[in-house]
Amino acid sequence: MAETPEIPEVEDAFSKRVAITIAILAVIISVIGNLGDNAKTEAIIKTTKAANQWGYFQAKSIKQTAYETELTILGTLADGTVDPGKRTALVAKIEKKIAKYDAEKQAIGPGIIDPKTEAWVPQKEEDGKPLVSATQLEHEAAHLSAINDKTDEASLLLQIGVIFCSVAILAKSRPFWFLGMGLGAVGSYFGVLAFLM
Repeated sequence: MAETPEIPEVEDAFSKRVAITIAILAVIISVIGNLGDNAKTEAIIKTTKAANQWGYFQAKSIKQTAYETELTILGTLADGTVDPGKRTALVAKIEKKIAKYDAEKQAIGPGIIDPKTEAWVPQKEEDGKPLVSATQLEHEAAHLSAINDKTDEASLLLQIGVIFCSVAILAKSRPFWFLGMGLGAVGSYFGVLAFLM
C-alpha cells in the first residue's frame, strides 16, 4: 500500500486550498490502495486453491489410470485363468469407476461451462460441498490481478498529482495545482474503474 504523503504547513488561502486537495488525494490513494491490496491477496488465495484443485485432479487421474491398468490386465489374462462371470462383473465395476473418475476430473480441472449462458455450472462433491474448478479459480485470480493492476495505475497517478500539488504550494503556482488535480481526477477515474471490474 502506498504511503500517505505529508501535508505541508500553509499560511495563505491558496496554500490552504492546495493542502485540502492534497488531503483529499491522500484519502483516495488510501482507499484505492486498500482495494488493490485486497484484490492481490484474494488473487494469491485463488491461485493457491487452483493449485490444490489441480493436485486433486492429478490424484483422480492416478486412480483412474490404476483402474485402467487393472482393466488392461484383466483383458490380457488367458481364458480359463479367471471365472468368466467374475471377470464380467469386475470389468463392469472397473469401467464404472473409470467413468466416475473421468467425470470428477472434468468438474475438478477444467470445470463445466454452460454453452448457452457461458457461465460456470456449479458442481458438488460427494459430501455436498460446492466444488469450484481449478480453471474457474484461475480465471477469478486473473480478474483480481487485473483489479490490482488498475489500482496500481490509479495510485501512481494520484501520487504524482500529490507531488504536483506540493510543488504548487512551494512555487505558488496555480498551473501546478490544476495539473495535480487533473492527475488526481484521472487517477480517481482509474480507481473507480477498478471498483467496477
